[in-house]
Amino acid sequence: MDIDKEKFFGYEKAFCDRLRFLRNGKGISAREMSIALGQNVNYINLIENGKRLPSLQGFFSICAYLSISPEDFFGETNEWGRGARQMPEIFSRLHREQLLAIAQMVRAFIGE
Repeated sequence: MDIDKEKFFGYEKAFCDRLRFLRNGKGISAREMSIALGQNVNYINLIENGKRLPSLQGFFSICAYLSISPEDFFGETNEWGRGARQMPEIFSRLHREQLLAIAQMVRAFIGE
């Protein structure tokens, strides 16, 4: 069975990007996460830059560290689902004025 290399590298890049997105969303540095996982200080950077992939055990450790399931790591199959699930966490970091501005924009979009 031949591997579609283009598709493989697309998946690899998606994995690396998703790890970076989840880590940044938690406000954790790559170095901090690497050390917490008992790895070399560059471990997460190497993964995020596509120079290395974690073993399956390493992947499970990453998920446990981020307090997510492997299923959650990959998220929903569509961008809307992924974005909608992240909104409560994102909104919790905003100031009242920012939330009011967003509410006003949403009302304008839906014609209220």
